[in-house]
Amino acid sequence: MSHLLTVTCAVPAAGAVLTAALPAGSTAARRRTTKAVALATSAVTLALAATVAGRFDPAGARYQLTESYSWIRSFGISFSLGVDGIGTVLALLTAVLVPIVMLASWHDADPPGQESPDGSFENRRRTQGFFALILAVEAMVIVSFYATDLFVFYVFFEAMLIPMYFLIGGFGDRAGGPESARQRSYAAVKFLLYNLLGGLVMLAAVVGFYVIAQDQGFGTFDLPTLTSAIADGKLVLSGTAEKALFLGFFFAFAVKAPLWPLHTWLPNAMGEATAGTAVLITAVVDKVGTFAMLRFCLGLFPDASKTFAPAILVLSLIGIVYGALLAVGQKDIKRLVAYASISHFGFIIMGIFAMTSQGQSGATLYMVNHGISTAAWMLVAGFLISRRGSRLIADYGGVQKVAPVLAGTFLIGGLATLSLPGLAPFVSEFLVLVGTFTRYPAIGIVATFGIVLAALYALLLYQRTMTGPVKAEVSAMPDLKARELAVVAPLVALTILLGVYPKPLTDIVNPAVDATLTQVHQTDPAPAHPVAGHPGAAPSGGEHK
Repeated sequence: MSHLLTVTCAVPAAGAVLTAALPAGSTAARRRTTKAVALATSAVTLALAATVAGRFDPAGARYQLTESYSWIRSFGISFSLGVDGIGTVLALLTAVLVPIVMLASWHDADPPGQESPDGSFENRRRTQGFFALILAVEAMVIVSFYATDLFVFYVFFEAMLIPMYFLIGGFGDRAGGPESARQRSYAAVKFLLYNLLGGLVMLAAVVGFYVIAQDQGFGTFDLPTLTSAIADGKLVLSGTAEKALFLGFFFAFAVKAPLWPLHTWLPNAMGEATAGTAVLITAVVDKVGTFAMLRFCLGLFPDASKTFAPAILVLSLIGIVYGALLAVGQKDIKRLVAYASISHFGFIIMGIFAMTSQGQSGATLYMVNHGISTAAWMLVAGFLISRRGSRLIADYGGVQKVAPVLAGTFLIGGLATLSLPGLAPFVSEFLVLVGTFTRYPAIGIVATFGIVLAALYALLLYQRTMTGPVKAEVSAMPDLKARELAVVAPLVALTILLGVYPKPLTDIVNPAVDATLTQVHQTDPAPAHPVAGHPGAAPSGGEHK
C-alpha cells in the first residue's frame, strides 16, 4: 500500500505545527525564518501533489493510490484516502495556489509601525500564527479532496472552518477604515455560523444515512463500498429518506459553495479578509462544496439528485444573474470580485446538475480555472489596494499611466473573469453552457446573459480604476515589484496555457465524470438532428428512431 496521499496531507499539517512552534518574537530575521519555513513546506506539498497527479492513470480504476487505516472500528470508520480525476486536479490546484498566496501575503502579518532600534516592532501581529493557519487550511482541504470515508470527509469539511475563522477575523484587511476591526469580527462570525449550520444539518444526514445502511448490513462509511451497493441495488433508500438525506448533504455544500440564497456570508468575508485569505476562501475552500456535490450528492443519492436537479438549476441561474448584477453596482473592489464569484459558482453548480458529460466536465474545469483567474484578479487588486490604502473604486483613476504592469495584469485577470476566448475560463464556461443547453435549453439561453453582465462589471472596473486622468493620490504609485511579479506570472501563464490547451485536465477528469453519470443512470441527450456518420444517425433514406 502506497503512503503517498497520507504524506501529501501530513506535510502541510506538520508544517503548520512547526511554523506555529517557531520562537516567538518580532525581529525581521525571525519573521523571515517563519515565512521561509512556511513557503518551503508549501513547495514540498506542491511537489507531492504533482507526483500524485503524475501517478494517476486516467484509464485505471475510479479510485487510485488508495490507503486505509482503521480508526474507529466499532463504527466502521477508517482514515481512507483515494483519488479520482476530479480530486486529483483540485488538490493540485490547492497546492499551486497556497505558495502563491503566501508570497502575495508576505507582509500581511507584519506590524503597521516602524521597526524600533532594537529590531522589534510595535503593535505586532503574530507572523507564526498567520502562516501556520494557511498551512492548516491547505492540509484540511487536501484531505477533503482525497478522503474516501464519509466520516473523515465530514470531520475535515468542518475543521477547516476554524483556521479560516481566525484568518478572517484576526488577520483582516487593513484598508477597511476605522471600523475595520468590528467589520472583520462580524464577517468572521457570519462565515462561521453559516457554515456551522450547514455542517450540523449534514451531520444529521450522515448519521441518518449510517443508521439506514447499517440496518441493511452496510455498517461502514467507506464511499466506494456504499456507492457500489447503491448502484447494485443491495443498499436501498426509500424515496422519502433519499430526498431528505440528499437535502441534508446538499444544504451544507450549497452554503460552502456558496449558492444563492445561502451566499450572503461571502461578500463580507472576502471584503474584510486580506487579498490572500480572500483567494483561499473562494478559490480553495469553496471548491470543497462543489466537489462534494459531485462526489457525494450524485454518488449516494442518484434518484434524488435527478429529482431536485431542475430546482437547483433555477437557483444556479438566479445566482448567475444576481451575482453579476450586484457586481456591476459595487463601489468596493473586493466585494465586486466576491459577487462575481457568486455568479461563477452558479455556472459551476449548473454544470454539475445539468447531468451531461459536457456540463460536468465544464464544471470541473471551471473549478480549476475560476481558482486561477480569480486568484490573479484578487491578488493584483490586493497589491493595488495596499498601495492606495483604499478599497473604494472611486479613489482610483489613471493607474495604467503610472503602473502599467500592474494595470496590464489586472486587465488580464478581468478578461479571464469575463471568459474571453483564449483564456482558461472560456473553455469551461462554454462546456457548461453547451452541456446545459442540450438538456435544459431555456436555462442555457438565460444563463448566457451572465456573460454579458460579466463583461460589464469587469470592464467598468478597469475603466474606472486604470484609465482616465491620473488622480493625485495615485500619481506616485509604484509598479509591481519582483515578488509581486513572481506571484502574478504563474497565474497569467496558467490562464493562457489552459485557455489554448486544456487537454491535460480534460483527460484526467473525463473518466471520473463518466463514472459519476453512470452512477446517476444518465447519458447525454441524443442530437435532435443527427449528423450523417454520427453513431446515432439514422441510416440513409430511413427514419432515426
